[in-house]
Amino acid sequence: MRRTIIPYKPYLKELAKKLRQNSTLAEILLWDVLKNKGVLGLDFDRQKPLDSYIVDFYCKELQLAIEIDGDSHDYTFEEDELRQQRLESLGVRLLRFTDEEVKQDMGNVLRTIEIWVEEKREQKKPL
Repeated sequence: MRRTIIPYKPYLKELAKKLRQNSTLAEILLWDVLKNKGVLGLDFDRQKPLDSYIVDFYCKELQLAIEIDGDSHDYTFEEDELRQQRLESLGVRLLRFTDEEVKQDMGNVLRTIEIWVEEKREQKKPL
């Protein structure tokens, strides 16, 4: 299976590095589970530049981005919608969780990710 490489704007590399160094608590908590292939053996990157954007977590194998919406997303619904549409047009699928969901109900967040992954894997199995 050939993976799609999504180019990104070079200036985003430095910004992504700064975001990794200043992660929110919810990002840290979820990263502690996702890193080292901690969810179904999947390899995730943190603060990954894609096109003109940076996603919180990204799995190349599934072209899956996971976003944690904290307070900074409260007033940017239209921007988030345009961003999501653009990434989806490139083949990226997004799962969104709130900051509170990650901090208070990690079990459900992980179940949601696992169910999504299993459904995608089932769709790719030959009949």
